[in-house]
Amino acid sequence: MPTQDVLIYTRTAGYRHDSIPAAAAALAELAAAAGFGAEATEDPGAFTPDRLARCAAVVLLSTTGTVLTDAGRAAFETYVRGGGGLLAVHAAANAEPDWPFYGALLGTRFDGHPEIQPGTVCVDDPAHPAAAHLPARWEWTDEWYNFTANPRATGVHVLARADETRYRGGTLGADHPLVWCREAAQDRGRVLFTALGHASEAYADPAFRAHLAGALHWVTGR
Repeated sequence: MPTQDVLIYTRTAGYRHDSIPAAAAALAELAAAAGFGAEATEDPGAFTPDRLARCAAVVLLSTTGTVLTDAGRAAFETYVRGGGGLLAVHAAANAEPDWPFYGALLGTRFDGHPEIQPGTVCVDDPAHPAAAHLPARWEWTDEWYNFTANPRATGVHVLARADETRYRGGTLGADHPLVWCREAAQDRGRVLFTALGHASEAYADPAFRAHLAGALHWVTGR
């Protein structure tokens, strides 16, 4: 599969994060630093077999609601099953709510969040490129997403968790995954989700940018 660029998709059909422009610019910069081109788009027509065949990875960037057509879904599923990479960021856990394939790919769904507040991210896999630069306990401020179920039960590899004792409003208890990845079984596609990234200023933060850079490194198969 040609690995030429990163497609950054920012379409929303529900809540729209003010951070999307800053996030898209940051991800384009990180893609360029990794040697890839980047295209940011809100056009569902970008999800065609020919366009996706040129992608090193697709980034679903705080997408919400139904943002793909039926044809786009089919092309995207074929892309992932054929070995393509997906980086799903923040509100992407609230995208495509009625598409079972996408729900199974992520392993869970968004289920609300408390107010933005400081908290602690606990790193589970310091060897993974998306977490290797982080301290074992990383102090961070964000929307601390809750999920309908713990994705660990679906076989994902958890990279980092929230310490629910350090903020208000968590619903998953002692094991609250925030960042996880999976290889899409025999299909070889790589998927990484990070629940972090609500605020525009996050995308200028060196630690968070390194987190995203490592995630891109992994999903593109570097």
